[in-house]
Amino acid sequence: MEFIENREVEKEQLKAIFRDMVKYSPSKIIGMLGNAIIVPVYTSLLSPEQYGLYSLSIALLSFLCIIFSDWVGLSGLRFFKHHQMTQDMPKYLTTLVTMLIANVFLMFVVAFVFKDNFYSFFKIPAKYFLAILVLIIPVAVRALLFQLLRAQLKSMSFTLSTIINQFLTILLSIFFVKFFHLGAIALLLGMGVSISLIDLLLIYQSNILSWFRLQKIEWHSVLPIFKYGIPIAATSLSAWIINQSNKFIMNSIHGFSEVGIVGVAYGLTLPLLMTIFSIITVAAIPRIINMYEERIDVRPLISRFTGYYILIALPVILVISLYAPDYVHMLSSNEKFQTAFKLIPYFAFGTFFMALTDYTTLQYHLANKTYIEFIIKLTSGITNIVLNILLIPKMGLEGVGIATLGANFLYFLLSIIIVLPGLRLIFPKLIISRMILSFIPFGILYFVFNKYVTLPALFEMLSLMFIFYICYWGLTKTVMQRAEQ
Repeated sequence: MEFIENREVEKEQLKAIFRDMVKYSPSKIIGMLGNAIIVPVYTSLLSPEQYGLYSLSIALLSFLCIIFSDWVGLSGLRFFKHHQMTQDMPKYLTTLVTMLIANVFLMFVVAFVFKDNFYSFFKIPAKYFLAILVLIIPVAVRALLFQLLRAQLKSMSFTLSTIINQFLTILLSIFFVKFFHLGAIALLLGMGVSISLIDLLLIYQSNILSWFRLQKIEWHSVLPIFKYGIPIAATSLSAWIINQSNKFIMNSIHGFSEVGIVGVAYGLTLPLLMTIFSIITVAAIPRIINMYEERIDVRPLISRFTGYYILIALPVILVISLYAPDYVHMLSSNEKFQTAFKLIPYFAFGTFFMALTDYTTLQYHLANKTYIEFIIKLTSGITNIVLNILLIPKMGLEGVGIATLGANFLYFLLSIIIVLPGLRLIFPKLIISRMILSFIPFGILYFVFNKYVTLPALFEMLSLMFIFYICYWGLTKTVMQRAEQ
């Protein structure tokens, strides 16, 4: 398939993506604030052991969702435009809903047949396992409906639902902990009630009932979904191995308390940072897919947004890593969790590389060759497990950090080595060059703070960010303007 360069369409879509980013940004910014609130609130309510149980429960929940539900929603996003153009949406939605119901039913069968194996392997109490199984039902419905909203480019509806879901979950969780004294399971109960209510809102927003009809499934339409979705599930499972399996390995070696420490470091990095970093991808990917389906060269657009991501993410990651003890102290007042600062630099840079691969692996999604992404991420996941097993007994928390960062970097490295014909990423040279120059005054100011001046940590962190971005802005307006401007 040949693709043509169309500057007019590219500019039009660039503006449209920026508009969508503005619409999505409230949900992401407030979501980031919500994630920032969760850690100090939950750690103040729970002991390290209970927080460790909560962290393990969420990890197991994500494990089961990856296998049985999430990939159906992602397939719904990928092929929505194609079926919309062919005007067979009722059949397509019937297929998606039927597959989701069948998958969840299969999950319950497998879970109850092998429940003892789940208890022993994941080392999780039976009541928590049962709560997780029930919770998956509303979570799976939400995942599918969220992707349908993205496919319809209903960014404001997506934003509204995400904000309500975020804070309703926190409020209900606090309510159940305070008044029913249920410990970590109260947080799962709060999630379940909140997401169930949000599902009703999403059904209305997505307008799925107006399209959905109970029709006979045409099996030829199922195969592309499986072909695209199963490798995604396998890939997501490999990502889970990289970022979540360390909790179970740590639990088997050091117990729930150390898992609680890992959970705090994880909560202060990946979900918090990825929420804000994903503003670009959540807005850009649906439009890039549409352009690709219309046979327009999408590489310049992907390159542009890759550069924007690095510009936004790298200074933030660097500042958080340099001030890791202060960062943890600001967001977790419970002294029992302060040692989590040892993991912050590793998890933060691991998050940076993991989010960067959203751009470098987009080529596999566009070409429907997601099995390649699965292979490279599985390789990274296996590397992570081996490193965790080897390093945790010797190095403790630092071993977890090294394993996570190493696996995420390996995944990124492989994704830029294995390139599909016609989809090689164009390196964003101009943005990177501006950043390199802007880091020079950044480094000088940090040296001054570190050696000669002692100010409140938050002030120093904000000052470093300010000096970097003001220098970058100055370069864009003077000696390093973009040629097309």
